[in-house]
Amino acid sequence: MPAESKAQQKAAGAALSAKRGDTDKSDLQGASQEMYDSMTESELEELASTKREGKPEHTSK
Repeated sequence: MPAESKAQQKAAGAALSAKRGDTDKSDLQGASQEMYDSMTESELEELASTKREGKPEHTSK
């Protein structure tokens, strides 16, 4: 499941960093905090490793 936007990829990277213990969970906000709570480390890694090239900054809901 690749990230659909740059913002989603960045949020997944932040959540993954917290999941691995590199940053504090309290530093997370919004989507990254929800991702931290609801996704596994492998799911986050898959989203975070998506190439940003050609992706929009944000997607419409």
